[in-house]
Order: sequence, then C-alpha cells, then structure tokens
Amino acid sequence: MRIIHYEDIVEKVSKACQDVNFDIGSDVFDSFKKSLETETSENGKYILEQLIENAVIAKEERVPMCQDTGVAVLIVELGQDCHIVGGSLYSAINEGVVKGYSDGFLRHSIVGNPISRTTSTTYNTPAVIHIELLPGDQLILNLSAKGAGSENMSSMKMLKPSDGLQGVKDFIIETVRIAGPNACPPLIVGVGIGGNFERCAYLAKKSLFRPIGFRNISKEISTLEKDLIEEINKLGIGPQGMGGNTTALDVKIEMEACHIASLPVAINLNCHASRHKKIIM
Repeated sequence: MRIIHYEDIVEKVSKACQDVNFDIGSDVFDSFKKSLETETSENGKYILEQLIENAVIAKEERVPMCQDTGVAVLIVELGQDCHIVGGSLYSAINEGVVKGYSDGFLRHSIVGNPISRTTSTTYNTPAVIHIELLPGDQLILNLSAKGAGSENMSSMKMLKPSDGLQGVKDFIIETVRIAGPNACPPLIVGVGIGGNFERCAYLAKKSLFRPIGFRNISKEISTLEKDLIEEINKLGIGPQGMGGNTTALDVKIEMEACHIASLPVAINLNCHASRHKKIIM
C-alpha cells in the first residue's frame, strides 16, 4: 500500500492550475507553427502568428493565455493500492484548485446557481472530477482548464444504428460547421462514440487529454480521425473564423461498445487553447 498525503495533492494541483493557464504545452505550440507553414489564407496566417506570440508572452510573463481560465476538469487514474491520508481526494483536488486560481490571479468563472446566475462560488470550484480505478499504486491527475466558448458549441446525439459511419461523420462535421468562429478555432475536436447517453460524452471529453498528433491505437479509428481532419479543414472556417484551411488542429476519437439499438455520438470541441497537464504522484 502506497501512502500519498493530502497536502501534496493540494500543492501539485495548485501549481498545475497555474501552469496549465500560462504554458500552452509543446504539442499545441508546435501545431500552431506547423499550421502556419500550411495555411493558405493571409488572414489565417496572421491569426496563427498572433496565437504563437500570445503563447510566448503567456509563458514568459506567467499570465493567462486567455481571459477565460476555464473550469478545472480532472480525470483521475487512481491505483487501487494507493491510499490518500489527511483528507479526501475530492477535497484535496478542490482545495488545490482554490489555491491555484487564487494564487495565480486566475479568473473565477463558476456560478453556484446556473438558473439565477446570482451566486458565485468565488473560488472556481467545484472542479469536475472523474475517477478511474486502476491496478497499481500510482495516482495520476489529468487536468484540463476547459473554456466555455468551445464547450458551449459541443453537441451530443443518439443516432440510429442505420445512420452508420456516414451518419457519424456528417454529425461531427455539421457540429463544427455550426460552431463556426464561436468556438475559437483552430479547434481540437474530441469525439466519443458508443457507450450510452452519459458515457459517450465522457469519452469525448477524455479524448481531448490525448496530445495533438497521437492517434487512436485502432487502425480503423485512426484512419477515421485523419479523414475527419481533412474534411473539417475543407470547411474554410479557418483560424478565429477568418477563413483558411486550418479549422481543426486535430480530431481525437474514443469508442466503446454500445447497445444494439443505439449509436450514441458526442462531440466536445476545444478551442486553440487546449490546456492539459498530467500530474504523476
């Protein structure tokens, strides 16, 4: 049995909440530079240059790359031989988010009442926490700061099995087309296929934690990801909706078994600020 202390989780999460907002990460930054080489629109090139400059300033000056510093979303890989002492895992994560967002002077974007919008939690909590129990004694915290612009343009649909692969592709492409500039492209398109109503949405969210360029291990799904990148970039939306052939930096798909009468599909869009960090304890 491996012991991990509550206070250590708080400190790790606090630091990660700041780092994830200040440092875009090499996978996204390199994707900006690669897209600049292939972008055909002058407006698109200009926007990509601005995104690169903004990312450099954010990292060097330790300031947020975007005013929307997001909802803290964590996928926790908890080893079954790992024991948290000093408090609960949920409390440690939320205390870390409070500390990180406060110490980093990051915007608090959570309202306590989604209907009246009158109460604020003040501290950008509660975090959205998913836990996967796994063999071993490691604790891995996958953190994302998920902005609302792209989240609001996400979509989920219970397709019919007869809709098939073409129906899935049409729904994904149509979701991106409708999102247009509102999701702050160039996008990372996360897709969940299968499971059930709630599970496919989780799969779409989980896919976004995979670094840009890392394909699904299934050859079938990997090919579909690459086909969709090509089709989405033909839409002409371009960086920040200003036109061009860089509408999506990547498409990531996770797929699971589903009921014989169902074909659930969820699309979780991420803006160009694809902020994700992995904490291994």
